[in-house]
Amino acid sequence: MTENAIPTTPPPERRRFAFDLRAASPFIALLALILLGAVVNPDFLTASNLTNVVTRSAFIAIIAVGATFVIAGGGLDLSVGSMAAFTAGLMILTLNKLGGAETSTLLMAMGVALMVSAACGLFNGLFVTIGKIEPFIVTLGTMGIFRSLVIFLAAGGTITLRDSGMREMYRPIYFGSVLGIPIPVLAILAVAGLGALLLYKTPFGRHVVAIGSNEDVARYSGVPINRVRLLTYVIQGVCVGIAVLIYVPRLGSATPTTGLLWELQAITAVVIGGTALRGGVGRIWGTVAGAVILELVANIMVFSNFVSEYLVGAVQGSIIIIAMLVQRSLQRAR
Repeated sequence: MTENAIPTTPPPERRRFAFDLRAASPFIALLALILLGAVVNPDFLTASNLTNVVTRSAFIAIIAVGATFVIAGGGLDLSVGSMAAFTAGLMILTLNKLGGAETSTLLMAMGVALMVSAACGLFNGLFVTIGKIEPFIVTLGTMGIFRSLVIFLAAGGTITLRDSGMREMYRPIYFGSVLGIPIPVLAILAVAGLGALLLYKTPFGRHVVAIGSNEDVARYSGVPINRVRLLTYVIQGVCVGIAVLIYVPRLGSATPTTGLLWELQAITAVVIGGTALRGGVGRIWGTVAGAVILELVANIMVFSNFVSEYLVGAVQGSIIIIAMLVQRSLQRAR
């Protein structure tokens, strides 16, 4: 190398520092929001409020873990909100059909919910992989299909869990705690832990990232493209099912508006967490932080008088646009 030669890549130390900084950004934003909330209202920092915030973020956090796999692999799923409503409706109908406040009845209905949601994810994945249709088009279509099925099952009204004994038995899944930690929070940690293990420590996870980075290179390297991508949609479906298991005991009902805009929130959480929307990068714990950030924003809006709480959706929509601009800027700076 000549004396004036310029290295084409930054030193390893600089690359490592830059990577760590991007990975830490959602947690820095989370801390900044907590400080902002404390300034806005002293009641914000109470243990009960912060616990409530994390508990309420459970549905989106769990669904977003599945979305991290789909998006890291270069896909997209816009149907998760409608899928959740459809799964919740069928689960409640199953509980009503079986009747009785029995543990076996509840476990059977839970099994039905997980199988239905996994089948919905498989349905999406088959059209994307075997049908060779763009994920945006497939999941836009199934979003309408699942939502219409809920309306049909509910006859335009509400599907309600009728057995009061079952409702009381099921309530602790959302409202209960273990060693002082709410069960939904434990569910987030379990799902995110398994997701991180699968994405970071297994060949499957490496294949997902490879497909999202460059599908052609991955194919030439022997990665089974269709099988891996299909499994990401199944994982997404299973995560929706787990979220439904926690959601149903909260209200004990499903309506045509259940899960409305959950797809926006899940994708926003994934993007805030540092997963590239174009694929090739997946950050599970960043996704969880992103989901908590969204709930914190809504909570701060309730505590303050700066912005109406009715504009939560507008603020969350703005956040994903800003997050994408930041991602684009970071990508150009590399």
